[in-house]
Amino acid sequence: MMYAAEARSKAPKVLIADDDPGVVQFLANRCLKMGFEVQTAVNGLQALIMARQGRPDVLIVDVNMPEVDGLSLCAHLLDPANQALEVVVVTGNANPETIERCEAFGAVYGRKGPNLWNTVQSELIELFPEMASHLAETQTSQCAAATRERPRVLVVDDDPDVGLFLGSRLRKAGVDPLFAPDGIRGYQIAHREKPSLILSDYFMPNGDVNYLLCKLRSTPATGNIPVFVMTGRRLDVSTIADLKRKIGGLPGAARLFMKPFDTNELFLALQEYCALEYRAA
Repeated sequence: MMYAAEARSKAPKVLIADDDPGVVQFLANRCLKMGFEVQTAVNGLQALIMARQGRPDVLIVDVNMPEVDGLSLCAHLLDPANQALEVVVVTGNANPETIERCEAFGAVYGRKGPNLWNTVQSELIELFPEMASHLAETQTSQCAAATRERPRVLVVDDDPDVGLFLGSRLRKAGVDPLFAPDGIRGYQIAHREKPSLILSDYFMPNGDVNYLLCKLRSTPATGNIPVFVMTGRRLDVSTIADLKRKIGGLPGAARLFMKPFDTNELFLALQEYCALEYRAA
């Protein structure tokens, strides 16, 4: 997706790669206010293709993304044979190994949270001092509201016991859970809160997962939020294929889990999409 920058056509280009739409929108808006030309990608593979088609001046990349993770993307793009590229790596997990790998790449490390924009802004101003004159003042409270220390996962299920069970385990894994009893309410919350991922039951009386997926994919703000589906009933092959089929070119269900499911399996899958403080038992 290309944001129409108000800057000159020769403004430096920033490519933002993150599967969390809230973080993408937050960073893109502020980079635009500084006068940068901004492109965004929702996963590492898309970012790799975009970077090779039109080399950006700066890459802002999340560590945990589907298809190609952020550090693998850096390894591809920071090859000495390629044109120089400045990189800011952002993540919600302060893993020493990740920080060490960032330093090895010569990349700047930024922790997701209230101070994320301060880190990104400082690096952009250091690289392009002339862009500082375009910068609109941003209050720290606004930054804190737009970025979150912990990822959010929306649980959509008409069984409150499922919500309590998953909510407890999500909190222990460093996630802030959100809840909705059906697809109608789930879409409303997703549109307002922009969760990192949605974990939805299949069968619900007021808007099942098919309704939820269609609504999400019809709205740009929620079009790329990953959806995991849970079901207690065995689904046939064609139904599973329909769930995973793209909707208007956007992804269908990312994963399917049969109830009762292995919590380790679920949380290992979640780690591919958002930073968790979780270790398999």
